[in-house]
Amino acid sequence: MRDPTHKSRLQTLVIDCETDDLASDAAFWGSALGCEVLDCNMEPGDENYRELKADPSQPKILVQKVSHPSRVHLDIEADDIEAEVVRLERLGAKKVGKVRHFTILEAPSGQRFCIVPVQRPDFEEKANVWMERDDDDA
Repeated sequence: MRDPTHKSRLQTLVIDCETDDLASDAAFWGSALGCEVLDCNMEPGDENYRELKADPSQPKILVQKVSHPSRVHLDIEADDIEAEVVRLERLGAKKVGKVRHFTILEAPSGQRFCIVPVQRPDFEEKANVWMERDDDDA
């Protein structure tokens, strides 16, 4: 029997940079935010990310090399990605696509954001708990 609850929370602030020099952009954001720049190994062989060292109780901050115009987007970590996507679609989000194991959504106001697997160790104790809703409850 499927658990009628799932959990999610803000996981990462991602600074998307349309750039040919990710190291320089990461150095800028690290200096601007007072954070050490770390190499990021989200996926083996992926050189398009740098992590800014932040307090472990705060969301992660990533600087990402992208081919679209520069912007900032959020990642929401969830223990049940599909349930979280359904919950957010009910709130008005639209599914845009998938990249690896991330689901990309767009808010009603146009901002894009990702739903990602659980990544931080304190997720269980600090995430929001959501009850699954029947369509009849709408």
